[in-house]
Amino acid sequence: MKRTKFLSGFFCLLITTQVGYTQEKIFPGADEKTPSKAQYFSWINNTNEGPTEKQTLINFTFFDWLKNTYGMQLDIYAFDAGALDGKNFYGSLNSARFKKQFPNSFDVLYKKATNMGMHLGIWGGPDGFGNTAEEEQERISQMVKLCKDYGFALFKFDAVCGPLRPEKEDAFVKMMIEARKFSPDLILLNHRLGLTKGLPYATTFLWGGAETYIDVVMNNNSTAPHHRQGALSRGLVPGLRRLTEDHGVCISSCLDYWEDDLVLQAFNRSLILSPEIYGNPWLLRDEEYPKLARIFNIHQKYKNILTNGMVLPAKVYGADAVSRGNGKTRLITLKNLTWTEQLRTIRLGDEIGLAKGQKVKLIRLHPDEEYLGTHHYDDAVQVNIEPFRSALFIATTEEYTDPVIKGARFQVIRNVPGKPVIIDLLGAPGSTTSISVLGPWKYKKTGLTGLAAKMAIISGEKKISFAGTSLKHDPRRKLAGFNIIPVPKDAESLYEATVFAADNNALEVRSLLRSGKTDIQAVKQARDAFFEQQAFVDRGLWDKNLFDGDLKTGFWESAKYRGVQKVKGGMLRLDLGKVTGVDELILKVPDVFSLQPLLPEEGNFVEVSRDLIKWKQLTYIAGTTMNISVNDSVRYFRFVNQPQQLTEVEALYKGKQIDRSNWSASNLFAPPNKMVATKAWKSSFKLDELAKNGYLSIALNGTHGVEGAYVAAKINGKYVGAPDRSVSYPSNTWEHSNARLDQNYTYYIPLKEEYMNKEIELFVFSYDAGNADFKPEAWLWSTDPDEKIRLELTPKGE
Repeated sequence: MKRTKFLSGFFCLLITTQVGYTQEKIFPGADEKTPSKAQYFSWINNTNEGPTEKQTLINFTFFDWLKNTYGMQLDIYAFDAGALDGKNFYGSLNSARFKKQFPNSFDVLYKKATNMGMHLGIWGGPDGFGNTAEEEQERISQMVKLCKDYGFALFKFDAVCGPLRPEKEDAFVKMMIEARKFSPDLILLNHRLGLTKGLPYATTFLWGGAETYIDVVMNNNSTAPHHRQGALSRGLVPGLRRLTEDHGVCISSCLDYWEDDLVLQAFNRSLILSPEIYGNPWLLRDEEYPKLARIFNIHQKYKNILTNGMVLPAKVYGADAVSRGNGKTRLITLKNLTWTEQLRTIRLGDEIGLAKGQKVKLIRLHPDEEYLGTHHYDDAVQVNIEPFRSALFIATTEEYTDPVIKGARFQVIRNVPGKPVIIDLLGAPGSTTSISVLGPWKYKKTGLTGLAAKMAIISGEKKISFAGTSLKHDPRRKLAGFNIIPVPKDAESLYEATVFAADNNALEVRSLLRSGKTDIQAVKQARDAFFEQQAFVDRGLWDKNLFDGDLKTGFWESAKYRGVQKVKGGMLRLDLGKVTGVDELILKVPDVFSLQPLLPEEGNFVEVSRDLIKWKQLTYIAGTTMNISVNDSVRYFRFVNQPQQLTEVEALYKGKQIDRSNWSASNLFAPPNKMVATKAWKSSFKLDELAKNGYLSIALNGTHGVEGAYVAAKINGKYVGAPDRSVSYPSNTWEHSNARLDQNYTYYIPLKEEYMNKEIELFVFSYDAGNADFKPEAWLWSTDPDEKIRLELTPKGE
């Protein structure tokens, strides 16, 4: 692939030599006015064991599908740790390790990437120059080869691999000079390196040292209705410097509201790598991919002017508001990190960077799209910013060439050359409006499924009605307050309701279950490649491994972080999904080592229950196969002790194995005897209507201690747990351990239609007497209450 050299804005640096001062021009791959590069990098898709050619080709197919379907173009696909270098070691293209992972070197991947319009990048360390002149030259030649033969566009050098020895700085400089002869725009990410001579050759530094893996290394710093408040609260790089790196947006864990995070990354900070994502974007819902592509496509369209930014007055626009663009077109990013909607005023003039001239069109592009009118220069327009969300607007005096609907909020689903444009109209349930299409379009109303057209309209307004029943109340509002009460007698049952409703699976498993099945083959293949990679299977991160009939898979606490994740020693819990007749429960481990701390031929205890209220204790003998006589109808099991590596759980009833498709297990939550509530709060109310995708957010404002407060509910007298929480419940994490916070938990309880008009009792329990002064609040929330109507647009005359 032909490489393009960015010639503008060369940096001239004075460099001291032994004979005095000389002037040398150094262009570090980009400057502050270089348009952004859209990037994906593979961290969290693989960890330090590294990627493989096979899995990478599957990932390429996913991004190729996004390009072909929605027009989304990546500029760089970067291999993260383990492709060549790894933690504390430097690799070689000639090593057996590399050849096993990449049997064709990078040849096959380079050809595929070139066909897709992408360049490759790689993670590594700054050294690797060995101890001899020969070893030094070998490292230089290897890294230069990546640019010469494979067109690499990015080196991400990380101190995790090891520091650069001071005596090797000259070799580092030589390597970068030689590499940029073949890749003049080679971006060098400086991740925690202590460079001196080599510093001018680095393109960026890591802003704040922060990574963005949600609820692992980045988490909320206040209560919120989702897990990404902390990510949205990140500020601005000093001086809006673009030659820095914010680690992009992790799409792997805690997925809700990923798009708000990405909008700020791409348009608010708009760094040299933007939009930048990493992890497992194939874990999104099928209906979320159009939004992912839309963000990338808007950025691609305006990337040349997004290099120019200005910070807007915080008193008017809120914290960290930015306008980017030129005198004719500005893209404005705002955010609202409160529980209530906020009104902001956008002044369509010099205040946001517009030059005086023609009338100004104002269009919201996120969270949804909406035509907000054509206004006079310097007019002030009020806009609503939804709670705990970001917002993106475009103000332009130029022709706006994307399709626009007047009269309704909308979302562009597909807008690629040669295909009809697809748009979803958005509206409150039961609402009616009149719409028209701005621009040279005719359209068809094709319904929610996009099937056979019902009507075709050439021009003019059309009245449309959205399905559903009109809501009488705001679907996002504060509910009844909490009162302090004596700790109820069934506090243990309420605690158990929540820990049985929750899980300790890897965060990526939770994301998969959140998003559901996919109908897209490229998505399915990428998911399967991730979850079926040997490193993931071998770490025992998913409770389903206990019910798969395979003694080589299992579910256990991470050995690397043993003791860190368990709450007060942890407890193995098993849920059969419903009350079931069980004669015998069977547990299996592969060997005596895996059985520890249990020992063969010793008695152990398990508690069983059908309702979380009454528990019966049973005794069983430990061994590699443990047969527990139950002879009762039960649902729940609590094991007083658990083996360190459990591989299979089965049950028999009347001689036949019981179906395990709805079984679940957890192994990190505290035993009930170690969770004795010292203080309790209660809130009671009824809901006479439910919005789509509704849930309760129970915010615990203040300090409550690490795992020091839990929430559960009684709805119509039945125990209902909170299956999700921010910060996330402890998990058997794929990489590193969960964040552990002592304040501002928010618990989430999904709402069902059957809960309407039923008595809902919320209970909050404190288990840390020294941190019991926090204040609980209950909020009703909905991720997406809107109804949709799909339109298909084609140019008039077709």
